[in-house]
Formats: sequence, structure tokens, C-alpha cells
Amino acid sequence: MVLWDAAEKKVIASVWAKVDIEADGFQALLRTLHVYPWTKRYFSHFGAMSTLKDIESNPKVRAHGRKVMAAVGDAISHMDNIKGHLSQLSQLHSDKLHVDPANFELLGNNIVIVLAAKFGADAFTPEVQATFQKLVAVISSALTREYH
Repeated sequence: MVLWDAAEKKVIASVWAKVDIEADGFQALLRTLHVYPWTKRYFSHFGAMSTLKDIESNPKVRAHGRKVMAAVGDAISHMDNIKGHLSQLSQLHSDKLHVDPANFELLGNNIVIVLAAKFGADAFTPEVQATFQKLVAVISSALTREYH
């Protein structure tokens, strides 16, 4: 079980309240698909994604980015039991979708990058980054829990 202190919870709540689930989720997934092109193999049913322009104009990428960020928000609302709360999602990604668990960390890091770019250095301080890196690491770990 991960322990969160009051300061971490406050930082997460404060930043998350300003997150645009659709736009920020899209940017995080877009970066993941472009920077790590092998991740596209899990989304072959999304259609053309050969170029950055293809990814940017793909409504399925936008929709899935929103879905990812909604799941992060849901995990935040269950911070005292993220692993338990995400167990079904972990099982889905392991048993049905066969996603390489390393990709959760890649996407999590891109979420942090998107938030850092959005809020800037004055608001997204090293302390805020450390808190969000912890959050995405916990989520990534939770998503790999059901892998055998």
C-alpha cells in the first residue's frame, strides 16, 4: 500500500482540478504514439497513424487519450487503494489486450511532460513533478499487477 501525505494529496487535487481531460489526454497519447512508435501496434484498429499529422487528426486517438486521463482521474479518487481499484483494468490489459507493461510507464511519463508544459516551471515545480512521478509510478505498478 502506498502512503500519501497531506501535501501530496493537496498537490494532486490542485493540479488535477485544472487538467483538461480531453486535450491533455490527447497530447499525452499523441506523444506516446509518436515518440515510441512501437506502441502503435496496440491501436492498429484506429486506422492511419503513419505520420504525426495522421495521429493528430485521428479522432480515435483523441477519444482514447480522454479515456486514459479519465482513468487516471478515477484512480486519483481512489488514492488509498489504487492497486485494488485498477485490478480489472490491469487484467484487461494483460489477458485480453496483451499490452507490454513497460508502455504504462512511457504513457505516465508523457502525462507528466504534458502537465509540465501546460503549467510551466513556476507552477509545475520539482516538488509537484516528484508528486506526479510518484502518482504515475503507482498507477503503472497497479496496471501491471495482474500480469503473470
